[in-house]
Order: sequence, then C-alpha cells, then structure tokens
Amino acid sequence: DVPRGTKTEGHVPNMTLPLLGVLGGLVVLVWSADRFVDGAAAAANHFAISPLLIGMVIVGFGTSAPEMVVSAIASSQGNPGLALGNAYGSNIANIGLILGLTALICPIAVHSQIIRKELPILLAVTALTAVLLFDNQLRRWDAFALLAVFAAVMGWSIYQSLRSRSDAFATEMADEIADKPETYVMPLSRAVLWIAVGLLLLIGSSPVMVGGAVEIAEGLGVSDLLIGLTIVAIGTSLPELASPIVAARKDEPDIALGNVIRSNLFNTLVVVGIAGSIAPMAVAAEILRRDVLIVALLSVALYFVCKGSKARITRTQGGLLVASYLGYTAWLIFGALRG
Repeated sequence: DVPRGTKTEGHVPNMTLPLLGVLGGLVVLVWSADRFVDGAAAAANHFAISPLLIGMVIVGFGTSAPEMVVSAIASSQGNPGLALGNAYGSNIANIGLILGLTALICPIAVHSQIIRKELPILLAVTALTAVLLFDNQLRRWDAFALLAVFAAVMGWSIYQSLRSRSDAFATEMADEIADKPETYVMPLSRAVLWIAVGLLLLIGSSPVMVGGAVEIAEGLGVSDLLIGLTIVAIGTSLPELASPIVAARKDEPDIALGNVIRSNLFNTLVVVGIAGSIAPMAVAAEILRRDVLIVALLSVALYFVCKGSKARITRTQGGLLVASYLGYTAWLIFGALRG
C-alpha cells in the first residue's frame, strides 16, 4: 500500500475532480457569503439597528465568513495545516495582494484613527498569537483566549464609536445603505430567505472545497498547509478583494485600509480561535517561523508607511506590497518543489 500524501513513481494523479471541487466550492462559498451578508444587513436595517453595528458586526463577520467556515471544517476533519494556512495566508494576501492592488489603482489616504487605534491593535494581536503558538501547539485555552480578546476589542470599538458623534465607519455604512436601497431595504421575507440560503450554502460548500484541497495536496505530495496558504487563502479572500478595488475605482480607496485591518483582526482572533476551539492542534514549525513572521513584518511595515499626519500608501508602495506577496508565494512553491 502507498501511504496517503505520497506519489507513486511515474504516476500523475488526476486532479480534475478535486480542482473542480475547490473552484466550485470557492465560487459557491463566496457567493453564499455575499448573499448572507446582504440578507443579514437588510434584516438589521429593517429593525432599525444602527449602520455602525451593521457594518462592524454583520458585514465584518460576513466578509470573513468563508475563512471561518473553511477553517472550522478543516479543523473538525483533522487538517490543521489547512485551517491555519487559510487564516494566515488570507492575512498575507490582504496586505500584500489586496491592499497593494488597491494602491496601484489609486493611492490610499490614511485616516488618523487607523494609526491611533486599529493598526496598533492589529500589531498587538499578531504578537499575542505568536506568543500563544510559540510552543507549536494551539490548545483550546489558547483559542478561547483569542476569542475573548476579539470580544473585548469588538465591544470596546463599538462603545468608543457609539460615544463619538461622528464616526467615520458609521458614516461610511450609512452612505452605503443609502446608495444600495435594493440591497439594504429589501422586504424582510426576502432578507430572511437570503440569510437561510446563504448559511446553508456556506455550510454545504465548505466540505466540498476542503475535501478537494486535501485531495490536491495528497495527489501532489505537498502539505495541506501549502494549499491553505495559496489556493484556499486567495479564494476565501475574494470578498475582501472585490470591495477595495470597487472603492478605489470610485475614488474612495481609504475604505480598503480599514477593511483589510478589520479582516486581519477577524482572521487572527476569530478564524484561528474557532479552529482551535473545535479541535486542539499541533502547529507546524514553519507556520511560526515563516507565515506568522511574514504577517508580522507586513503589519509593521504597514504601520510605518501609514505614520504621519498626511500619510498615503503610494502606487510605488502598492507595487512593493504586490511584489512582496508574489515573492512569498514563489518562496512557498520553490520550497515545495525542493521538498
């Protein structure tokens, strides 16, 4: 018998069905997450919930729903590399690829609130996860700690924003509701239908995508971590990719930076936290010394780029971010080929 994850000499595995499973699963996953967010936001708006809460809670969770569901399924099926690779690969793609592409389209102005509050929180959270994973274990108590930190950060952010008479994020969400009445002012029955359809398809498509990703990894003789960091991470980051590029084309690229930071907070605290609370897992050494390190370096670089009263992420800096992401991906592929 040939052990799982190894290739027999001269045998090229048929990747057609697993690849279709991954691509089809990702398409359905992203589409269903979008429908779920639309339905939940419309229902919340129907019950006069503030735009701030709709944006921070519903839209925030919704854009990270693919990562959450995929990592939860992967963890429950005993694929920790895929679960963690999805989370950290998405963080790297968010800063390197998504923010870089947005800046290439249109330079990004940096609001002072992002420097004072959001980026320092992201740096602190990244450092916290590095400490918790330092022993190459993600235990349930570690996962619960991450979820508790997320609850505290979210509660504090909402409290601070509600105290402020003019909150930029609330204003942004209110403008989006006004610009999309067909989405946020739909009948309640249709909103509930989209919530149900979106949730069912989210849950149903994730095992198909995870199963296809595991089969591809086994067929190619590479780790599920590599697949999670590349194919799955880019696919589950598609919701974050679409909105910043649209915002940049509308000459509102500053929205992209806030979206990326919030998405990375969700991924680091909630996605990893949910995966670890479902099943404690051993953490591959390369995740800490390579992937978490890359996330930290990109976050620190972003902080220093964004410092200053009139800071901007320029096209040149956007190009460097994209180049760093491509270099990281090439590093992963080269390492897999050498192995």
